Amino acid sequence: MSEPSDRPVPPGGPEQPAQPGPGAPQPPYGSPQPPPAGGPYGQQPPYGSPYGQQGYGQQGYGQQGYGQPTPQQPYSGYGPRPMTQGDEKTWAILAHLGGAFLSFLVPLVIWLVFRERSRFVDQHGKEAVNFQITLAIGYVASVLLIPLFFIGALTFAGVWVCSVIFSILASVVASRSEPYRYPVNIRVIR
Repeated sequence: MSEPSDRPVPPGGPEQPAQPGPGAPQPPYGSPQPPPAGGPYGQQPPYGSPYGQQGYGQQGYGQQGYGQPTPQQPYSGYGPRPMTQGDEKTWAILAHLGGAFLSFLVPLVIWLVFRERSRFVDQHGKEAVNFQITLAIGYVASVLLIPLFFIGALTFAGVWVCSVIFSILASVVASRSEPYRYPVNIRVIR
């Protein structure tokens, strides 16, 4: 342990060794050189901060200092992360098109997973789930009409064609970031 000295500390802090300036003579090649300022590797960025930016918990990142308000960050890391507009479009389109091939399963899963992250996906997902439930009722009705072969087959084909056409129309509207309501829809989920 070192004992404290009785010498007063200058106002600028402890004395630093003098660094040679640009016009100072350089020592001969191969002689020992003093380490550069900031340690043997120069001034290093803080741990975990790429490209020399300030890291978390250091002055300048999310904190202004004592008594000053902290600016709002776009995402705090808690709760569901908001979606980008491109992601919203993609999931809304998949909710509509997935229903045409796998009935209400795909739009139901998309709606349940993303309804809290995006109002746009919530609206399109609910609409797609309700439409697929309506189509499921149509499929059941056409299966019940199978004893009347011709009418049952036509009804089943008509429900399937409506499913494909309206799902494509809804996905086109969703790709333009606009809301869509199917013309024939029993709104089970509101």
